[in-house]
Amino acid sequence: MARYDEGFLRAALIGYQSEKAKIQAAITEIQAQLGHRGPGRAKAPADGEGHPAAKRRPLSASARRRIAAAQRKRWAALKSAKVAPPKPKRKLSAAGRRAIIEATKKRWAAIRAAKTKAAATPKASKAAKPGKPAAQETPKA
Repeated sequence: MARYDEGFLRAALIGYQSEKAKIQAAITEIQAQLGHRGPGRAKAPADGEGHPAAKRRPLSASARRRIAAAQRKRWAALKSAKVAPPKPKRKLSAAGRRAIIEATKKRWAAIRAAKTKAAATPKASKAAKPGKPAAQETPKA
């Protein structure tokens, strides 16, 4: 990166600041022509004269009371219309738990019995072809 002396940098800064001021002035002028007056402000009249949009009138004390009463009524209706609390979580009784345990044990006993019965009965092996000795049978993988 090139090194510049202090005088050159100061001159560059002054030049850029003047360009920035010119651009900002142009932006302000264009916004005025469009009627933009910044955030939250009413548009200026096109001819540049006259009053901006009228301010909102304040509410009277009685109007504020009526509005507050109506809001309290709405909140009361919402609070009274609350949904009933959810049902309490169901608990398993000791007798029910015992019944489930017994049924599970019975089911596993049946599964184990079926496994032992299947292991006890020999599977029918293929009969050796005539003409070949039994030693030459191919083993099953």
